[in-house]
Amino acid sequence: MSDRQPIHHFTTHIADRMIWRFPLLGALLGSQQALAEGEPQQATPERPNIIFILADDMGYGDLACYGNRFIQTPNIDRLARTGTSFTQAYAGSGISSPSRCSLMTGKNSGNTRIRDNQCYAGGMTGLKINTNGDTTIVRRANLLAEDVTLGTVMGKAGYRTCLVNKWHLDGYDPQAAPHHRGFDEFYGWTIATVHSNSPYYYPYYRLHGDSLIHIKENEHDARVRHNTEISTDDAIAFIHRNKERPFFLFLGYDAPHEPYNIDDTSWYDEHGDWSANTKRYAALVTHMDYHIGRLLGTLDALGLRENTLVIFASDNGAAVMAPIEVLNCGAGLKGRKGQLYEGGIRVPLVVNQPGRVPAARQISNLVYFPDFMPTLARLAGSSEAVPSDTNGMDIADLFFGGTLDTDHRYLYWEFPGKQRALRYGEWKAVTVKKGAPLELYHISEDPNETHDLAAQHPEMVKAFDEKMQQMRTPSPNYPIEGEQALQTKRTP
Repeated sequence: MSDRQPIHHFTTHIADRMIWRFPLLGALLGSQQALAEGEPQQATPERPNIIFILADDMGYGDLACYGNRFIQTPNIDRLARTGTSFTQAYAGSGISSPSRCSLMTGKNSGNTRIRDNQCYAGGMTGLKINTNGDTTIVRRANLLAEDVTLGTVMGKAGYRTCLVNKWHLDGYDPQAAPHHRGFDEFYGWTIATVHSNSPYYYPYYRLHGDSLIHIKENEHDARVRHNTEISTDDAIAFIHRNKERPFFLFLGYDAPHEPYNIDDTSWYDEHGDWSANTKRYAALVTHMDYHIGRLLGTLDALGLRENTLVIFASDNGAAVMAPIEVLNCGAGLKGRKGQLYEGGIRVPLVVNQPGRVPAARQISNLVYFPDFMPTLARLAGSSEAVPSDTNGMDIADLFFGGTLDTDHRYLYWEFPGKQRALRYGEWKAVTVKKGAPLELYHISEDPNETHDLAAQHPEMVKAFDEKMQQMRTPSPNYPIEGEQALQTKRTP
């Protein structure tokens, strides 16, 4: 089916018709046969395939299962209804590159290689195409060969690993693409190959590893195959090729990042009071949801659902261009993408594995992106491959119905020299302006960060400030004023 045809009429029908069967006996027999033949061991419910789906710039409130009254997301809603969702899950940062770096390396943004989309020193310079079509020269950092990624850790466990579509951790180094940083396969676009994602959402070029291929249907600026469809096709093909062995698939959709390019908005054309921008934004989310349904349908057809853990999240909050007020993208939270207020870093997180992850469970534990490296490593059986200097904790017990104290620890974020935030239990200290004093919020009682309590609790603010200094390490790519003084202060 062409992406240009309206699909909303049967999206819900497909989702409702989906029957998730769990062929446990067949999976176990297949695993025994593979072992006998000396082939890679198949995934099992206890050592599952893992699919991590990451939306781009999708707000905490954009999903129906998180309270949205406008945007249709039947397939993600089904994942939540038959799985577990988190109400206090946090991205690695308020913007793409540092957030994904945190997720991939298990480190907070005060310790990661990449701490902002652009760096202040070092790195490499290159061309950036802005959303208005203009180009600028910018400097970016990239992951280095010595950086351990989720691809590295899962590969150590014998998983076949693949990253589809958005990476955003290569800076301007072509040798820092996913398949050079721990992943076996890569299909998508990179920053270094500027034209590999142009025009946005209807690309003519696409990388398969180091090879630049053509999407013939989009030749001469034709808008036929949407990137969400292309990416899902690549993901499904990878699953088919690796159905007999454990795999780790990271599917990084572009949706609903601006510019909001999608031709079919028929899901929302009845909303005559909505702007074209609002309709396209909502359509990008629903269109992504439809293709997630295709992915889940593939797992069903291949008998892999019970042996596959599916995780869905967003890399940060909704962008300033998003129709935040009209669609309530941030669910009332303060701030947006690019800020360390809740609206910039709190994200939806849904985990699902039939038979293991409890259905219709919603939990409020504090979790964030650095937690995924130790968690997925444990599930795969490669905990020894996780570096000792990571900042996350193993939260796998929360996926499978257990309890865990994740709240009595410090979660830290920063944009070096500009913004910083620290969460501990019910409290959060944050500033989003360079040189501005810390604000203090009791998040449990004031999730929208409307009442700054810093003046009432100066000692708490001081303690948070001191802890923030301990939670970060200097970076040559992000030198900031007083960096040397901080480093000296921490050295015994």
